[in-house]
Amino acid sequence: MRILAGLDRDFEGAVHMPTRGRVGMVFQEPRLLPWRSVEDNLRLAAPDATEAEVMALFGALGLSEHRTHFPGELSVGLARRAALARAFAVRPTLLLLDEPFVSLDAPLARQLQRDLARLVESRRMIAVLVTHDVDEAIALADRIFVLSPRPAHVVGEIRVKSPRSAMTGEESQAVAARIEALRGAG
Repeated sequence: MRILAGLDRDFEGAVHMPTRGRVGMVFQEPRLLPWRSVEDNLRLAAPDATEAEVMALFGALGLSEHRTHFPGELSVGLARRAALARAFAVRPTLLLLDEPFVSLDAPLARQLQRDLARLVESRRMIAVLVTHDVDEAIALADRIFVLSPRPAHVVGEIRVKSPRSAMTGEESQAVAARIEALRGAG
């Protein structure tokens, strides 16, 4: 993830981004500046975001009532929503998500997964999600790369049927079983 984000340059190989590519990043922790409002945190990352874009993101992520709140006034779920809004506000061509729903209760995590899927589908971008949650991977991914323990390497790739609504419970369970088998083999 750090290599894709351009934060780590000590590696062998190459990463090629489109010339005008933009990277949006959602870390495990929201990483909001505590002395700035939700809107100010977003506008620092995306100063050229229009008022309409900001309002649309806040509406899509349930943040409209919280735009003037400071991070200390937000629940963990709202802070995660603000971090997602900030990442989308830069109009990324590559969206990197490092366990963005870790430590959230299951119903809230599922809601944010649906919100994320809707936002990604409505824009032209590539999204890379790191997760340890098999169900989350199945719910959000078109392709799942299963990694071995450190030093990590790819032990398998699974393509997920799209649209997800067409997947039966049996198909979802079969994908989960394949992921677990690959984890065991890695």
